[in-house]
Amino acid sequence: MGTSTSLGRMHEVDLPGGRIRYHDTGAGAPVVFVHGLLVNADLWRKVVPAIAAAGYRCLTPDLPLGSHSIPVPDADLTPTGVADLIAAFLQQLDLTDVTIVANDTGGAITQVLLTRKPDRIGRVVLASVDSYEGFLPQPFTALPLLARIPGSIRPLTEAMRIRALHRLPLAFGWVAKRPVPPEIADSYLLPSRNSAAIRKDLRRFLKSVHRRYTLEAAAHFPSIEIPVLIAWAREDKIFPVSFAERLAEDLPNATLRLIDDSYTFLPEDQPELLTETILEFTRLHATP
Repeated sequence: MGTSTSLGRMHEVDLPGGRIRYHDTGAGAPVVFVHGLLVNADLWRKVVPAIAAAGYRCLTPDLPLGSHSIPVPDADLTPTGVADLIAAFLQQLDLTDVTIVANDTGGAITQVLLTRKPDRIGRVVLASVDSYEGFLPQPFTALPLLARIPGSIRPLTEAMRIRALHRLPLAFGWVAKRPVPPEIADSYLLPSRNSAAIRKDLRRFLKSVHRRYTLEAAAHFPSIEIPVLIAWAREDKIFPVSFAERLAEDLPNATLRLIDDSYTFLPEDQPELLTETILEFTRLHATP
């Protein structure tokens, strides 16, 4: 849905398998923001304005991960398929020397992208992400199994009508330290609640999620020369800091930064600190 005006104008682009929406604002070297499961471009609404103001072009696609508004029945929604969709997005818009900033499930997909089609990518920020054996992590490990049962997603999306449930671990309780504003929660949850076609896309992605994708990507880490910033929530409840340390060790050109007073949704809980960390990293690794 990506409705936030701070993200810039909304556009649509046709990619192999379907059409996606994206926001575009600012001018300069491109930064592409990759969200995770059951959220959309709105996740980045507090980060994009400051990055754009610092002289970057910020692009925030709504990926088909359950909070998108255009169904993509013909798209490959496996983790490799979604990674290839991002690669096609970069190619279609002719973006080069791109900084990819990813959070949560988007980080797992970015690791797959990085080890499959890295040629347009200049640097990467992994901000509290799925990795290694943690794709999907607790308490979300049952979702891929649940998705195999026909009709199983609808009751979940209906239950989320109850705002009080948003603070539960299976909703936003363990990913956002502070309550997600109601209009943003609606932007995330209404697409799958209102559209059977969107639920079908979500099911297809969930059914394919497996740690073999992140473990396979990790096997290729030693050959990745691209600079990677690992920005991690020190208090993360679902991605332990030990995963961040492991990524920092396995990626040859990695920097680790821990961010205080936040859970997984760093762009929601600590947008200013995350923005500062991203800008410091992009300046340090700017292409001469």
